[in-house]
Amino acid sequence: MTTASAPKISFVSLGCPKALVDSERIITRLRAEGYELARKHDGADLVIVNTCGFLDSAKQESLDAIGQAMAENGKVIVTGCMGAEPEQIEQAYPNVLSITGPQQYESVLDAVHRAKPPLHNPHLDLIPPQGVKLTPRHYAYLKISEGCNNRCTFCIIPKLRGDLVSRPAAEVLREAEQLVAAGVKELLVVSQDTSAYGVDLKYAASPWKDREVRARFFDLARELGELGAWVRLQYVYPYPHVDEVIGLMTDGKVLPYLDIPFQHASPEVLKRMRRPAAQDRTLARIKTWRAQCPDLTLRSTFIVGFPGETESDFAYLLDWLDEAEIDRVGCFKYEPVAGATSNTLADPVPDEIKAERWNALMARQRKISARRLKRKVGTRQQVIIDQVGPTVAKGRSKADAPEIDGSVYVSSRRPLKVGEIVTARIERTDEYDLHGSVSGF
Repeated sequence: MTTASAPKISFVSLGCPKALVDSERIITRLRAEGYELARKHDGADLVIVNTCGFLDSAKQESLDAIGQAMAENGKVIVTGCMGAEPEQIEQAYPNVLSITGPQQYESVLDAVHRAKPPLHNPHLDLIPPQGVKLTPRHYAYLKISEGCNNRCTFCIIPKLRGDLVSRPAAEVLREAEQLVAAGVKELLVVSQDTSAYGVDLKYAASPWKDREVRARFFDLARELGELGAWVRLQYVYPYPHVDEVIGLMTDGKVLPYLDIPFQHASPEVLKRMRRPAAQDRTLARIKTWRAQCPDLTLRSTFIVGFPGETESDFAYLLDWLDEAEIDRVGCFKYEPVAGATSNTLADPVPDEIKAERWNALMARQRKISARRLKRKVGTRQQVIIDQVGPTVAKGRSKADAPEIDGSVYVSSRRPLKVGEIVTARIERTDEYDLHGSVSGF
């Protein structure tokens, strides 16, 4: 008697960490039903493409991925942010099996079931309690909410993902506890607007162990800090209550790291962007944060060439950067996005000026980054190992988020393991990375 083989799904996940969490949830459900994952489109029973629709360049990457899947397999299910406005996909690829928007897990599963029904085998349909992760085993993204209540003029995320919907604190903490029990050493807390967490729930408490925990940014961060893993806070808008978590960093409960997407510094540009939170006192607050927590690392993103940005606005941003000394910076040249209200703003900036400003900002930031990193020479830093080599391993300090920040390259007398946390003495730096040797385990 021949046993039918489990259906195989090839999966493409594009976009941000929030989309990666969506992919993990879909894959966890599929694995629970006995589906297997295929490494290649060719030979798989069907392909799922989780798209990104934030920028035109991201949409093109999504369309290219769908096209490749159609060419190599032909049976394609599309989900994700670009699926919220499916016309462009339908026009380019009318034969895809299904198109759904972000977070529509049930619709994706229904489409899979229609195209390739699962084999039911209770002995195979088992998954680990923490679910299937697409990140390495030693770190994981922890999504605490969906959607966003802000209406920044350059952004269509609320149109794609809706208004803020926070998860109850106990639900988040249960997932985090399962991840740590499964070997995760670093929890990366993500959402569209992390510091707005719980506002939609009116900060309602939920039962966790022997106590009630409110759905509030500070309360959740404090509880996560008790689980024994690194806790990294990302996508944090600088609302006034963010000041409270600096004390948790000083006490070693969460990593001394804040990812705050400032986007600009000029009051006029920020007004045109319709950015949330009062940013007029930002420099003073950064100074206070660093006085409280000298090890604090700040990461941010900025947009140059926003409609109406003048030479004076850009000069203001460069001066602000020099004074703020942001440790890690990502910079984007403004792109019009279909459906964004910024498309209607006057005075677009020519592409060649956008490019000049991007190059000038990155050159300025390289000097700031190099200057701040040099202060770490001679210090000892804890490093989580991401990759191992014959003589040198690549890892990250508490100041480095995976894939977007710098790295720490360390030599060691004994072989290191992926996911291990070691102490390294920093011996030299370059513009973005640290180099040193292991001095403790």
